Amino acid sequence: MTQAQKWDEEVDLVIIGSGFAGITAGIEALLAGSSIAVLEKMPTAGGNSVIDSGELSVVNSPQQRRRKVKDSANLLAEDILTNGQYLNDPLKVRYIAEHAYDVYEWTKSLGVRWTEGVTKAGGHSVPRIVVTYSGSGKEIYSKLYEYFERLGGRIRLRSYVQTIVRDSEGKVQGVIYRENYEFPNPNSGTVKRIRAKKAVILCYGGFAADQAFRMQYRPELDSRIETTNQPGATGEMWQEAKRIGCLILQTGWIQCTPWNNPKEKGQGVGWIFSEYAAAYYGLWVNSEGNRFVDEGANRKIRTDAIFKEHKKGNKVFCIASAHCVENLENLRPGYMKDVLDKKLIIRADTLEELAEKLGINFKQLEVEIKQMNNAIKKGVDKKFGRSMNNLKELNDGPWYGSEMTPKVHHCLGGVMTDPQGRALDAKTQLPILGLFAAGEAAGGVHGACRLGACAILDCLVMGRLVGKVASNN
Repeated sequence: MTQAQKWDEEVDLVIIGSGFAGITAGIEALLAGSSIAVLEKMPTAGGNSVIDSGELSVVNSPQQRRRKVKDSANLLAEDILTNGQYLNDPLKVRYIAEHAYDVYEWTKSLGVRWTEGVTKAGGHSVPRIVVTYSGSGKEIYSKLYEYFERLGGRIRLRSYVQTIVRDSEGKVQGVIYRENYEFPNPNSGTVKRIRAKKAVILCYGGFAADQAFRMQYRPELDSRIETTNQPGATGEMWQEAKRIGCLILQTGWIQCTPWNNPKEKGQGVGWIFSEYAAAYYGLWVNSEGNRFVDEGANRKIRTDAIFKEHKKGNKVFCIASAHCVENLENLRPGYMKDVLDKKLIIRADTLEELAEKLGINFKQLEVEIKQMNNAIKKGVDKKFGRSMNNLKELNDGPWYGSEMTPKVHHCLGGVMTDPQGRALDAKTQLPILGLFAAGEAAGGVHGACRLGACAILDCLVMGRLVGKVASNN
C-alpha cells in the first residue's frame, strides 16, 4: 500500500474516467453537494460512450406500450442472468433492470431524443431496445455533459492516473496522476496528487483495445481480431486496481460482437443491418450457403460459431430480403440509403445475383432459403431451434447481404462490488473504505455474455447510484 506524503489539492470525490458511468456519477455527486475531480487520460471526453450506438434496454417504454409488448423488470433481469450463465450478481442485475424505465425518463428530461421504433436483439425475450434519434451514444453523452457543466462540473482531460493511494489501514486516500499526459506515453506530463476526502470512483472502462493485455487472458484475440473500441480502452487501471488489492473477477470473459462489417474500422454501422434486419428477419450463412447458428442466439453463441467457421476456412454472411429491412427505417431513419451509398451492404435484384456478388454457393443457399421458409410456415426451426415468431417468408426481392466478422467489444469482468457499488477487497471480500466502481470497470453484472443495449443501462444506473452513495460516504 502507498501513502502520499503531501497533496496538491483536495476534493470530496475523484472519478477516474469520463464515459457514461463517470459523468453520471459526477452529476449525482454535484447534485449532492460534493466537490469532484473527473480525470480523463485521453484528449477528448467520453471514451467509448461517444462512439456507442445509442441503444438502451427499457422496460414498459412508450414504444413497447404502443405495440402491446408485454415486458417486466423481472423478465429483463432473467434474460441478463440466463445469458450470463448466472455468473452475474443477481442483486445488481435486478437493481439495474428495476431502474431501466427511470433512467430512460431521466435521459428524456435532459433532452435525449428516442426514435419511435423498438426492436429485439439476440438473447432478449421481447423487443425492448430503443435507439437515439441520431443512432449514436453521443446524443446521450452530449446531453449529460451539458447538464454536468450547468452544475459546475469540469472534466480534466489528458489526466492519466498512475497510482491509487491506499493507506496502511486499507482506506483509499486519493490518486497520483499525470497532468498534460500524452497518450500513450506513461512518463509524459507533470505528476500531481489529489486527496479524495470521501472516495475514489473507478469508471475507467474496459481494455478491448489493449491487445497485449487482453492476450494474457485470451491468447486467440490477437492482432487478427480488431476491436470496436476507441484507442484509450487499455488495461493500466485494471492492473492498478489489482495491485491495491481489489477483488477482480472474470477478467478473461471478453466479449466479441459477431456481426461487424470487415469493410469498416471500429464498430461502424454495418452491424445494424446484420443484427436488426438479417438476424431478426433473415438468415446467416457461410460460404457454402449453409446456416450455421441460431441467428437469434446471444452474442457469445454466435461469435463462437463464426470463429468455428473461420477455422474451417469459411467466410460468413448475413442475408435479408426486401421486407426484412422495413423496420430499420422506423428504428434508424435513412439508415439503408446510407449503408448502400457507402457500399457496406450489397443489393441485388435476385438471390442468385446476391450469391454471386458475395461469393456464396447459390444452389445450397437456395436450398437453405427454402428450408427456412418451410420452417416459418410450420413455426418450428428443427435445425437450430430459432424462434419463428413474427417471421415472414423470404421470397421478395431485392435481396441484401454483407460479410461479417467478430471484433473485440466488451470486458465482462472487473472489480467486484457490493450492491451499493463499493469495491471489495480480494483478501477479506469486504468493502474497501473510500473506493467505488461502476460501468465496465465493475464486474458481476453481465456474467459470461452481455446482452445488447444493456451496457449503457448498466453505466447510467450504476453511475447514478455510486455518485449518490459515495457522496454520503
